[in-house]
Amino acid sequence: MENPNTNTRPRRTLSQNKVLSANEVGKIPPHSTDVEEAVLGAMLLGQEAVNDAIDILHVDSFYKIENQKIFNAILQLFGSSETIDILSVTERLRKNGDLDLVGGPGAVARLTNRVASTAHIEYHARIIAEKYILRSLIGISSEVIKNSYDETKDVFEVLSEAEEGLFKITEGNLKKSYSGVKELVSEAIEEIEKASKNKDGVSGVPSGFTDLDRLTSGWQKSDMIVLAARPGMGKTAFVLSLARNTAVQFNQGVAIFSLEMSSVQLTKRLMSMETGLASEKLKKGFTSEKDWKQLHENITNLSEAPIYIDDTPALSIFELRAKCRRLKMQHDIQLVIIDYLQLMTAGLKSGNREQEISMISRSIKEIAKELSVPIIALSQLSRSVETRGGDKRPMLSDLRESGAIEQDADMVCFIYRPEYYGLIEDENGMPTEGTGEIIVAKHRNGSLDNVRLRFIKELIRFDNLDAFAEVDYGTKFTQNNEFDQESGNSGTYTVGSKMNDDLPGGSILNDDIPF
Repeated sequence: MENPNTNTRPRRTLSQNKVLSANEVGKIPPHSTDVEEAVLGAMLLGQEAVNDAIDILHVDSFYKIENQKIFNAILQLFGSSETIDILSVTERLRKNGDLDLVGGPGAVARLTNRVASTAHIEYHARIIAEKYILRSLIGISSEVIKNSYDETKDVFEVLSEAEEGLFKITEGNLKKSYSGVKELVSEAIEEIEKASKNKDGVSGVPSGFTDLDRLTSGWQKSDMIVLAARPGMGKTAFVLSLARNTAVQFNQGVAIFSLEMSSVQLTKRLMSMETGLASEKLKKGFTSEKDWKQLHENITNLSEAPIYIDDTPALSIFELRAKCRRLKMQHDIQLVIIDYLQLMTAGLKSGNREQEISMISRSIKEIAKELSVPIIALSQLSRSVETRGGDKRPMLSDLRESGAIEQDADMVCFIYRPEYYGLIEDENGMPTEGTGEIIVAKHRNGSLDNVRLRFIKELIRFDNLDAFAEVDYGTKFTQNNEFDQESGNSGTYTVGSKMNDDLPGGSILNDDIPF
């Protein structure tokens, strides 16, 4: 180990200069020169050691500038598929003008004396990587402390820079190793056997919508699903409906990140779906004893459902990753819902908005793979949908702000309700009121199709198309959608044919309805 009091200490890289504050308090940044030299010596002895170490280390992983130069020479030889040994590395250092800096040919040759074999190269390389992570954390922490004392700095800029630094450390150092096909085949067979036991053919996380689950086999692990629609089409209503189905019917944990609505607002929407009490009643408050009784009798299942709602505004991708990890560890969540993607921030300066959305989209996919859970990210569609003629069905090119969303997504679905545009019949002459479609426009691991669902306006809820008439909610809806307050008996609701009549203004296009 070098003596910190001598004047012959090696020059440091930019990343190492950030940790000089550690020396100011009498501490040397974490490093192990002996291990660094042992790893370099092993790489000079065999190609297999080079392959093992290069996958773990990069130039800045080394503390000593001499070792950085030697490793860089090895990288250059490796990249050009040249032989790596004492002579070739020495010659490369000479061409780079770094041979004298590292101590000459003798210093390179002496590295091989530091290691007896290449057997433990991977273990030693990971020690170097861990020391580098510690040095990086010290550097970021020092910078954060310095900026925090600087009152001319904007506090949110300081926070953003801290997030950016930590994010870069994570992305640059935590790598997943490969798996052999033998192990993967065994894992795949286990999943196939598990799926074969499901009579409904659902191998992933069920949505509770029969036709949709038949098409997707449930939301699949590690998938990023983009659900897009125009404002007011029913994005939040749909994901809350499926979240309720997944948690209440199948007892699988669901995490909802709502950047637009508060957690209490979403809970009221869920309560409306579960109890059959109209959303407007819960919003305005009701006085009927029957309504209170209906609420308390039907709310138990929802109260005990594994649904976790986070309404942090302007959520950054860094915060999302941390929160998802925590929820997965503590509550074993099986599905993540983000409402909605365009309201998120990258948490760092990343150029224009399109580049920022691209980074967010890419990171969401990475989180889905890391935690092995499907993530449903809601997204807005551009106004180009409104300018088209015909039935105004959405298409992939309508995704707003970034083509990366389409590229990263394993599945892209659109919500389409013809009555939103005043279309009362479809192309086959069938009435469209009270119905909606989930258009599967991209499906990386399956087929494309349109799934028709029923939209229950009073409850702001989607349901299976054949789920009608007899639902024991204790409330009766007549054909005119009026509440029957006279009957105290457990009744039913019937979805009538005039679904727009009791909306404020008489139109589903009214912007006051919080879809």
